[in-house]
Amino acid sequence: MALQMRLSAGDKVLVGTHIIEIDDEFSRSLQDGDIILGVNSTGSLKRIPSATKDLVTRAVSQAVSAFDHLASCSDEAVNTFFDEAASLMSKDDVFDGIAQANSEDVSIARGRGRSTTRLVLTSKMRSDMVAAFRMWRDLNLSREEKLSEVVHDGWVVEQWRSPLGVIGFVFEGRPNVFADATGVLKTGNTAVFRIGSDALGTANAIMHYVIQPALSKAGLPTDSVVLINSPEHAAGWSLFSDTRLALAVARGSGSAVAELGSIAQQSGIAVSLHGTGGAWMIVGEACDAERLSLLVEHSLDRKVCNTLNTICVLSARAAELIPIVYESARRAGRTRGHAPRIHAVGGSHAFLPLGETVSVVREGRTVSEPLVSISEPDTLGVEFEWEENPEFSIVVVEN
Repeated sequence: MALQMRLSAGDKVLVGTHIIEIDDEFSRSLQDGDIILGVNSTGSLKRIPSATKDLVTRAVSQAVSAFDHLASCSDEAVNTFFDEAASLMSKDDVFDGIAQANSEDVSIARGRGRSTTRLVLTSKMRSDMVAAFRMWRDLNLSREEKLSEVVHDGWVVEQWRSPLGVIGFVFEGRPNVFADATGVLKTGNTAVFRIGSDALGTANAIMHYVIQPALSKAGLPTDSVVLINSPEHAAGWSLFSDTRLALAVARGSGSAVAELGSIAQQSGIAVSLHGTGGAWMIVGEACDAERLSLLVEHSLDRKVCNTLNTICVLSARAAELIPIVYESARRAGRTRGHAPRIHAVGGSHAFLPLGETVSVVREGRTVSEPLVSISEPDTLGVEFEWEENPEFSIVVVEN
């Protein structure tokens, strides 16, 4: 539900099954032309400033127009975009401008006490972005393709792959989103991004130095990828309530993503949501010790949405395998220059070194904490948002 009217303190508004009474603060915040968005699932009201609404409307309009023009571009032109994007990201003189913008973003975020784990554009993230662009380039996937057919007497049913339209993305502080999400061009779709305020400077630099030049070089519509240049959460609310979107994709914190998903769904837009990402690993009786070692190490190299968060080890092999998990975590930590931080549950502390303290980065500050702490089972529901120290739980289970 979106309203464009004057509300005063004490007025009541029905949002879904909720009756909301307007308070003084919300009433005073309203300006002429603002949009008031009601979120049915939570019964909350969101103010979308008129300037933000106009910005988002223009962005989606640009992407809609680009989608129409993209249909006349060849698959080879689309592949050229990915090839050129990879090439530009690989050039040091191009990347210097992006790195400078990212450094400024990181500095500001740390000054605000924000986590920068996913924000720092490391050399590994850079190389992963290059690899992702090239992966899209080489993927054997066309925009219009018949997948199957069923022949009946006198008639035929065909299943075709075809483009959806404009895909809206809302991400938090992840610069590598551009390599991941521009992949929608491969199947003939266009994209509109709203990225978190922490990474907005980096995002603008990537658009300026990589995405826009690559689109131009490939001969694709330059509005095939549009960045909403606004740090406001209202930009995300406005984007996900624009019914011209074919799909709304959100990644970030659980509550914010759930709310964005509700806004899109009540607007009739299909959604792809992900808000929590602590992965669980179950180590069975037939586990190969060498494979376990590699899996743990490479599942703790950085904090993303599939980072290892909890390991369950069967008691029958705990004495053998928990020390392997520990050493793998230490190797993962060494690649970042920091020790791991381990929470021992269900008796797993018996197979881990106790009494040692380590330096842990928390919200930009370095504090001293135990390398291994003994925790209760109810902590297994916690997802650790670590910055530099790989942090996870180990729990011994009977079956």
